[in-house]
Amino acid sequence: MVKDEEIATSENIVRSGSVAFALYAGGAGVAYCSQLVAARFMGATSFGVYAYVLAWITVLAYFCALGFDISLLRFVSAYKATQRWDLLRGIVRYAEARVAIAGFSVAAIGIAAVLNHIIGTSQTARVFAIGFPLAPLLALLWIRCSTVRALGGLVSAIAPERIIRDGGLIVVLSTFALTSNHGIGAPMAMFSVVISTILALAIVTVSRRRRFVRTVSAAPPAYDRELWRRTAFPLMIITAVEILWNRTGVIVLGWLGDARGAGLYSLAFSIAFVVALPRTAINAVFAPAISDLFVRNRRGAMQMLMARASFLTLISAFGLALPLWLLAEPVLRLFGPEFVSAALLVRILLVGQVISSAFGSQLYVMTMTGEQTWAAAIIVATVSVNFLLTVWLTNHVGIAGAAAATATTLVLWNAAMAFFIRRRLFLWPSVIGFIAPAAPYSTSRM
Repeated sequence: MVKDEEIATSENIVRSGSVAFALYAGGAGVAYCSQLVAARFMGATSFGVYAYVLAWITVLAYFCALGFDISLLRFVSAYKATQRWDLLRGIVRYAEARVAIAGFSVAAIGIAAVLNHIIGTSQTARVFAIGFPLAPLLALLWIRCSTVRALGGLVSAIAPERIIRDGGLIVVLSTFALTSNHGIGAPMAMFSVVISTILALAIVTVSRRRRFVRTVSAAPPAYDRELWRRTAFPLMIITAVEILWNRTGVIVLGWLGDARGAGLYSLAFSIAFVVALPRTAINAVFAPAISDLFVRNRRGAMQMLMARASFLTLISAFGLALPLWLLAEPVLRLFGPEFVSAALLVRILLVGQVISSAFGSQLYVMTMTGEQTWAAAIIVATVSVNFLLTVWLTNHVGIAGAAAATATTLVLWNAAMAFFIRRRLFLWPSVIGFIAPAAPYSTSRM
């Protein structure tokens, strides 16, 4: 019976992961169309300023989310499995209130810094001033999407963030381009992102309310604040630092004054990140499932789930990476002739993404099983190495050095997590789990 449950759980992940992949693939297509429109309207230098500011705002937004974009996946799934509706209602209310306070505080401080001429040049400062309100909007969008995902609303959680927001950006940018006599610059592009994010947030808010009415009992909320705070802090570090890692190349190049290089790197990273879509799609259903299996101590099902997820992400990543490697120049030429020189960056980043895909969804294994503190320590250490390596290689090699640093430390990070998962959780990472049994383990730390 347990074996049947393991197989059923894994098959459900495959089916749901296929749906999620279709959504993420569609979202990626819309996202690349939005970048194509933005790059065509702005050119490499202005696009670089926009990418540089957006990178910083995105990092700030993940700090504003306070780790609840991940912890809600874990706790809402666990409370739903154990039918603790009072705690489920409590954590959602607790998370949203604190994220709103943190987000709008950061936005106010940021705008005040711009008004006092603390931030950057005039153009960069204007883009920052428009972009700071985006931090709380993104943070609230992410945690509400996480709540809907944990309650079983896969499509209604992914579509607003991945399709509606970028689709709205295309519409708004195109409208501005048709009606403006001054062309599209970085400030107008950032304003378009704010408008499209508000639209996505409104849609997912409606979905969350409907899910609560259909799924969650009307029990009065209960609060386990100490556990939630203890869990959320390392998760905040993990998510914010991971995003900082993804954007280190853009931030370093922008910081060094190479706006054009920042634009080239940003576009190259986005193209190479297509390879991570299968892993992202699997994670959409993988994280809640791991939390559910962990609290019920279904070790065999967890091991099979990890192995299948690793296998699917690896073969899918390789299948996507090969044509991108071969067609890097033609793809980049669509964005404009000045972006073709980023082909080498795309190929370097593709290597790192394919190798990391072979390890599967290790970060979610750690965060969904209560090992978020160790996960935070590992990622902070490797991101620090990435930053130092990016600065050193960029100064000696140029923008290709930024891509090499990101690819190298991405592999290093996954290797470190694999070692930890085997030694601490007694689970085999990657496809090794198909032939290696899981060892007994206590869930007393949940």
